[in-house]
Amino acid sequence: MQISLKGKRALVGGSSRGIGKAIAEQLAASGAGVTLMARSEDQLKSIAASLTPNSGSPHDYLVVDFTDFDNYQNIISKYFEDHKVDILVNNTQGPAPGNALEKNISDYQEAFDLLFKSVVYTTQLALKNMMQNKWGRIINVASISVKEPLGYLALSNSIRAAVVTWAKSLATDVAEDKITVNNILTGYFDTERISDLNKKKAEQMGISVDKVRQAMEDQVPVKRIGDPQEYGYLVTFLASDKASYITGTNIPIDGGLLKSL
Repeated sequence: MQISLKGKRALVGGSSRGIGKAIAEQLAASGAGVTLMARSEDQLKSIAASLTPNSGSPHDYLVVDFTDFDNYQNIISKYFEDHKVDILVNNTQGPAPGNALEKNISDYQEAFDLLFKSVVYTTQLALKNMMQNKWGRIINVASISVKEPLGYLALSNSIRAAVVTWAKSLATDVAEDKITVNNILTGYFDTERISDLNKKKAEQMGISVDKVRQAMEDQVPVKRIGDPQEYGYLVTFLASDKASYITGTNIPIDGGLLKSL
């Protein structure tokens, strides 16, 4: 099976590293024109130049900070004044780790702005063109923690759960316009985010980072951490016409880690 996204435009959040970068690379390799979004202009510029060339829809980038919703709102609104996208990948950095007792109400508000408001606002802007064209793909990067909460990620557990239930409602509302809406439930992937979380856990437990990683790998039935490139393959499939009958779903990519159905 070959996937071609030639003629499609994708907007990918959090794409300066990790999973977001891998998604952007695979979408570009399949023919899509990609707009990257993240905080580091130097990284974005370098990645945009390295993506598979696309003469019909050249790659570009937006410098945004998802933690500053008001500023993000201004930037993304201006972008959509003269740009249209066919594929929207909602992905941001995660909020700071910590359990429910360590977080106060302002922490939850900040996480809500970061993980929920930015996703809903960007999606609403992207939907205008998708509904006119009667075609679109909305893919939300979520977490397995919406099904099995992780004690050290109270903010992510809570707000990402809101995103996936909102997405289920949206999928029904836009289905007749041939727009699909899906959530990917992310397991353990070899990213900077995992490395940072492992360092925090190692300090709390008084053990080495290597031992934390080994314990993590041992939890996964396939006995390894995921490669971000594998994530890019799944997103590219969901973004294609091959996946036109898949919508309103939560798809785990976790090496079998989830124990629930």
